[in-house]
Amino acid sequence: MVQIAPSLLSADFSILRREVEALHRAGADMIHIDVMDGHFVPNLTFGPMVLKSIRPYAQIPFDVHLMVSNPEEMIEDFADACADILTVHAEATKHLDRLLSSIHDLGLKAGVALNPATPENVLEYVLDKTDLILVMSVNPGFGGQTFIPSILDKITKIKKMIKGQDILLEVDGGINPMTAAKCISAGADVLVAGTSVFKGGEYKKNIEALR
Repeated sequence: MVQIAPSLLSADFSILRREVEALHRAGADMIHIDVMDGHFVPNLTFGPMVLKSIRPYAQIPFDVHLMVSNPEEMIEDFADACADILTVHAEATKHLDRLLSSIHDLGLKAGVALNPATPENVLEYVLDKTDLILVMSVNPGFGGQTFIPSILDKITKIKKMIKGQDILLEVDGGINPMTAAKCISAGADVLVAGTSVFKGGEYKKNIEALR
């Protein structure tokens, strides 16, 4: 069954602890934390201190998505803050292979994220060091965007590249029950959803609808 990773980008930041607890109770498989630095993407969100402060309130993996320039400089801080998965953008580093090894050396799982216009072939020589592939189905930086339909073909191609390896294929952006079904059919294992999970405050019902 597909896993659902609610994005805290759509949470009420003033009650973040309660939001994390509620998502855990509602059946979320992971908590997706979008870290933005105002450089790689035009927005600012969470730092490692925020992550560390909410970590005790959900006993499910924290899936940390680093949308930042120079991610090499931040991975130790987020490892110390008890992230479980650190996903870095292929576009944000010159030394992707080395960076993935460094994440593993910190005892975390390593993910690679691809922007919509980035071809899937950049993954070819790092699959052996990759635990998760995050396909962006919107241009990163803001929640509530519309799903880009052409990304479905990329999901299918990456699923074929994985060929049964122990790598999760995650999709992030514009996920709702309709686009979720298409992504699952294309091969997605994990769906990141913000607006559609938090809508109306019915977290459990919304998560079940995405499955």
